[in-house]
Amino acid sequence: MGKQKRGLIITIDGPAASGKSTTARLVAETMGWLYLDTGAMYRALAVKVLREQIPLDDKKKMGDLAETTEIRLLLSDGGLRIFLDGEEVTSVIRTPEVDRAVGPVSEVSRVRELMVELQRKMGERGRIVVEGRDMGTVVFPDADLKFFMMASLEERVRRRQIDLKKQGIAIPVERLKEEIARRDERDSNRENSPLLQAEDAVLIDTTALDVPEQVAFVVDRIRKREGLG
Repeated sequence: MGKQKRGLIITIDGPAASGKSTTARLVAETMGWLYLDTGAMYRALAVKVLREQIPLDDKKKMGDLAETTEIRLLLSDGGLRIFLDGEEVTSVIRTPEVDRAVGPVSEVSRVRELMVELQRKMGERGRIVVEGRDMGTVVFPDADLKFFMMASLEERVRRRQIDLKKQGIAIPVERLKEEIARRDERDSNRENSPLLQAEDAVLIDTTALDVPEQVAFVVDRIRKREGLG
């Protein structure tokens, strides 16, 4: 009864460039629900860590910084906009420098505690699609529907290159492949909230799926859960 009252909570987890961000956003748009990109929240803090020149192995300073940082997500017609202490950093958070910093930042226990608290508060009313790496296992373990998206490393490298090219950034394929593989290993083996597929999550291999197919699959499951399918 409680779950129906607050509306459904949908989680989509998975490694970098697996398609979860785009799919989650479009699923939310299709359903007319809220969309929460939790990875963007950690990336925003990583931007501030880099600007403050805090060493990526100084967990105390990163935790202290998180205590005094305001991060807001705003969904507009142009997509999701990310604000860091009132400044929009939507494009800044997708740079290679932030890619390399976000792993260490997201491993800090105090950082994760603060982010999880904020994420749960944003999801209180339900009717929300949240994506990240530990949404179905840690942040929303009682979510109504959980999905875990994956794709081959080669396909994820290809997608990331396309994203970077749009920003005018060129990175050799092998270097990008090493960085994504390193991020996978770090996310999967970190002590605090590692990247894991929840036992009750539906696995979606997006290697050979285009975005509309991914969105249609998730939306179909949601509508069936709501009794509309």
